[in-house]
Amino acid sequence: MSLARRTEASPRYGRRIKDYYEDLWQRLPAALEPPLLERRLAFLRGEVRPGDRALDVGCGAGEFTAALAEAGAQTIGVEVAEAALQRARERHPELDFRSVAFDGPLPFEDSSFELVWSSEVIEHVSDTARWLSEVRRVLAPRGRLLLTTPSHGRLRVALGGVERFSEPLGDHLHLYTRRSLAQLLDEFGFSEVRVQAVDGPPLLRRSLFARAQR
Repeated sequence: MSLARRTEASPRYGRRIKDYYEDLWQRLPAALEPPLLERRLAFLRGEVRPGDRALDVGCGAGEFTAALAEAGAQTIGVEVAEAALQRARERHPELDFRSVAFDGPLPFEDSSFELVWSSEVIEHVSDTARWLSEVRRVLAPRGRLLLTTPSHGRLRVALGGVERFSEPLGDHLHLYTRRSLAQLLDEFGFSEVRVQAVDGPPLLRRSLFARAQR
C-alpha cells in the first residue's frame, strides 16, 4: 500500500491554506530564526557543491536560500506566502525568490536542479504524491534531495496521542517516523536514502534529516 497520502486539494482549500500562511508570516517576529537553524545549516552546507543549481522549496524568509548561495550554488527560492517572500527579498535582494501555488506544479523544466532543499515543508503539503513527483521531476539525474521534518517516533507518538492527520490549518497534515519517511522516499524512486533523527534523547528525537538521490 502506498505511503503517500492526500487530503482535500480543492481550490478553496488552497486559498485557505495560503491565507493561513500569509497571516502567520505577518505575525511572526522579524528576527525569527527557525528551530535547529545551525544544525540545519550544517546539514545543508555539508551537501551543497559549488556550481550546483539549487532550489529551496518553501524558502520562507530566505535563510537557507542565502546559505546555498554563500556555498557557491546558483539558487532559487520558492514560497506560497507573499509575506514571507517580501521578507526574503528585503533581506536578500540579490537572490531570486519566486511565488508558487500551494500544491501546484513547480514552474521549472525537467532536470533543472542538482539539489533540492526543503525544510519543514513535507508535513504541510496536502498531496504528498504530487509534491514528491514534482520534486523528483525537477531534479537532474543523480540530483540530491535534502529534507527536514519533525520526528514522530513511536514513543513520541505514544506520549502525544495516537498518530493522526490534523486539521489543515494550524497543525501538520502528516507525521513521519524515521522508517516511514525512508519508505516514502524509496517508494517514489529515490535511491541512497538516508534518514537520521536528531535533537533530543534517543527515543525522543525531535527532527528528521533526510538525504536521497534521484
